[in-house]
Amino acid sequence: MTPARLPFFVYGTLRRGEVNHDLFLRGRIRSEEPGRLTGALLYDGPGYPYAVEEAGGAVMGELVTPRADAHAELLVALDELEEYTPGDRRNHYERVTREVIRTADGMSVPAWVYVAAPAVAARLRARGKLIESGDWLLR
Repeated sequence: MTPARLPFFVYGTLRRGEVNHDLFLRGRIRSEEPGRLTGALLYDGPGYPYAVEEAGGAVMGELVTPRADAHAELLVALDELEEYTPGDRRNHYERVTREVIRTADGMSVPAWVYVAAPAVAARLRARGKLIESGDWLLR
């Protein structure tokens, strides 16, 4: 099954000005705009963040829309960056579809989001470092 051609919600090292933005996104995206993922909290990895699904939380980031001709290539590249393999119980992240709120107009749009896999999320909830602002850039 071919994954849907959705935008990506990025909240850590793929955000503008961060280390992986230009490495992975330059030349592959059509647009990026501020957004908010509700129902998640942000934890320090350390070195990179994890969005942990949790009612009442919010994570700030950017909604990145790939160029049509670059979507499949970008999906593969981001899966590799996040070391994500569909169905692998050893994943640190899971790629899921979630509704993301565009900051500019308050509209909710479906997007791919890499969230902490269940075992990682449990560890972070128990003893991780919460980024209270929900914003990696303000950590």
